[in-house]
Amino acid sequence: MKTLEIEGKNIDEAIEKACREFNLPREKLNIEIISEGSSGLLGIVGSRKARIKASVLSLDMEIKKSLEQEKGRGSSAEESSPEKAQAMPSAADEKTAVRARELLEGILMRMGLDFPVSVEETKEAITLKISGDGSGILIGKGGQTLDAIQYILNKALISSGGDRRRIVLDTEQYRGRREDYLISLAAKLAEKVKKTKKPVTVNHMNARDRRIIHLALKGDDALITKSRGEGAYRKIVIMPARKE
Repeated sequence: MKTLEIEGKNIDEAIEKACREFNLPREKLNIEIISEGSSGLLGIVGSRKARIKASVLSLDMEIKKSLEQEKGRGSSAEESSPEKAQAMPSAADEKTAVRARELLEGILMRMGLDFPVSVEETKEAITLKISGDGSGILIGKGGQTLDAIQYILNKALISSGGDRRRIVLDTEQYRGRREDYLISLAAKLAEKVKKTKKPVTVNHMNARDRRIIHLALKGDDALITKSRGEGAYRKIVIMPARKE
């Protein structure tokens, strides 16, 4: 597995360079911080750059192969009976949840994990819940592993057709606990902004986490939240609302 050591003025810049180097979003990279860097005296004397180690998140390559094989089998089946596929458009939607569960179970099997998977469906999303991950092995640091598997599932199912509902992956109520943490963080940062009258920038987050922060502060007329940056580098800025 390719591992690179990358430097930047700070950790965020180093991570951005890693994303560009691997041409992958942040959630698909494993990041190890070697040094956070230092601005030194007056920002010049004794300054040190931040350094990280970056590699592609270590999901077994057999996982991707299994997804491609599943897609191939699905395509072959549809080609062999096109009349059946066209006659039952709603059946494809019903099968999406079953297919998502089978793909996830295949991934877990290749990871050597025998965890049961349950499915919950709404009009907007299909949620796959994995039980038994008490060690957090599927969550990873900051949810990296969970997000990476979720990303692979969504890509595989979207490219294979069927309905367009999002696939949400959860284990040991991590998503709920993460949401509670982000709401609490938003409240603390909001108080800081109100006291100091200065904007606060939150480190880059995925779209789901950013949305939680935005919604948590949406009803506070004293504050404004904005997203800045591009793609995987987007951050949230919490700032005082302008007075008329």
